[in-house]
Amino acid sequence: MYGKLYSACLYGIDGVLIEVETDLSNGLPQTSIIGLPDSAIREAVERVRAAVKNCGYQYPLQRITINLAPADLRKEGSSFDLAIAVALLMTSGQLVLPSQERTLLLGELALDGSVRSVPGVLAMVDLAKRQGFTSVLLPVDNLAEASLISGINVYGIGHLRDIAPDKPDSQTKDGVLSKTGTVVVNNFAHLMKPAAYEQGLSNTKTQIPASLSDDYSDVLGQHHVKRALMIAAAGMHNILLVGPPGTGKTMLIKRLPTILPPLSEEESLEVTKVLSAAGKLKETSNGLVTERPFRSPHHTISTSGLIGGSGIPKPGEVSLAHRGILFLDELPEFHRQVLEVLRQPLEDHTVTISRARAAFTFPAQFMLACSMNPCPCGYLSAQSEDQRCICSPSRVAAYRAKISGPLLDRIDLQVEVPPPGEWRNAAPSPTSAEMQAKVVHAHHIQAKRYASSSVRWNSQLSGRLLRRTARLPSEADHLLQQTLQALNLSMRAHDRIIKMAQTIADLDHDGEILTAHVAEAIQYRQLDLNLF
Repeated sequence: MYGKLYSACLYGIDGVLIEVETDLSNGLPQTSIIGLPDSAIREAVERVRAAVKNCGYQYPLQRITINLAPADLRKEGSSFDLAIAVALLMTSGQLVLPSQERTLLLGELALDGSVRSVPGVLAMVDLAKRQGFTSVLLPVDNLAEASLISGINVYGIGHLRDIAPDKPDSQTKDGVLSKTGTVVVNNFAHLMKPAAYEQGLSNTKTQIPASLSDDYSDVLGQHHVKRALMIAAAGMHNILLVGPPGTGKTMLIKRLPTILPPLSEEESLEVTKVLSAAGKLKETSNGLVTERPFRSPHHTISTSGLIGGSGIPKPGEVSLAHRGILFLDELPEFHRQVLEVLRQPLEDHTVTISRARAAFTFPAQFMLACSMNPCPCGYLSAQSEDQRCICSPSRVAAYRAKISGPLLDRIDLQVEVPPPGEWRNAAPSPTSAEMQAKVVHAHHIQAKRYASSSVRWNSQLSGRLLRRTARLPSEADHLLQQTLQALNLSMRAHDRIIKMAQTIADLDHDGEILTAHVAEAIQYRQLDLNLF
């Protein structure tokens, strides 16, 4: 006896269709799972056996072979449990699913037959839709996530018994479950979501994120730093704040999400898909993620934790920060090797991890925000007698050498944050809402300008498009060329100054880049200028 159903698993952040084939033959009762399963899948035999018996069905006392195809693809996770159990019941003649439905089954089984949630459902349901499936059976806890994909019927089940409207006989004799008749499921109407649930899901999808309590108006002074942060947000430029301890570097960057525009629907789906694949969607609301991610890993993080890794790689922090902000506090404290792996995603906006059998690509379009002290003791630029720097020039040079030139070259804005004495009795500060309005306006300008290309922000400009879009007047070009020669800047730094100048022009509502815009952009290359 032979049967086949369909399930899916994650491969990176994308879903992969898996055929669950079952064969029952004469021989000593045993169950074998083949097709490169991991230990979690091999252990599914015992979970499925207990769940089938505890739901009143009979586990076949035959030689059972379960094949997960394609056989050359390494598979991991517990999302195949439900498909394996139903395939066994169908092959042994105990259950018949609707013939008119092409169904994908996902879910982990408990020993009593309960169906537990699995990660990555969003990508798997999206795959099912693209592959022409009409319905998906999955854990009820994943129903809200799966319902974000329109155009396919998704049914949530909390128990293996929920599949069949008529429960099998569960009477026992001498501790052995009696044989049951075939249960025929004509349709999945009994699994339809109630209207109240649909209404609640609709409200969740369109909900407006709660306003954040942190606001830039709480930060006294530091107007030039706020200006730099607004420029970074307007063009999605990378930014580094350098200053003594206690000057508000971390506080300023943590308020950066309050001035970023909300995610578009397309961006929300991308971010939700990444979180779903990483198994972190349960930490958020049941609908699409509406707030831009803000990730702040500790400086002891490993390379695989930052970029992604494991046997079948999972998204790292750079992918979890997709469409949002990756904040690295105390940048020189991170291992140099860890920082160096940021160079490729900062340029390509994707992460590619190669393994023996395949290469995995994760999205990594994020704004890098960093902070650091000017020297090991932190008081190199402090003016107070009580906070005098005790670091030798060689020690300062070794401290800064932890950040390589190529990485620093990819950080557009390098801004000095002065010590507290320089911002006492400061003028009132603009609110986050006022700053956000300017940022949103600049984003609208860029969206209109780049409507016919794949570019979304000025920071993504490159090559011919940069030369055609960001044209410099002769005086501004002369100033930039002089700076390039005087500071021995790379061509990458040259292009990034032009991109910043274009963003400053957008913020100032100017259609053309002016000399003042280029001069301001140059002033944000503090480490190149050796001003501290």
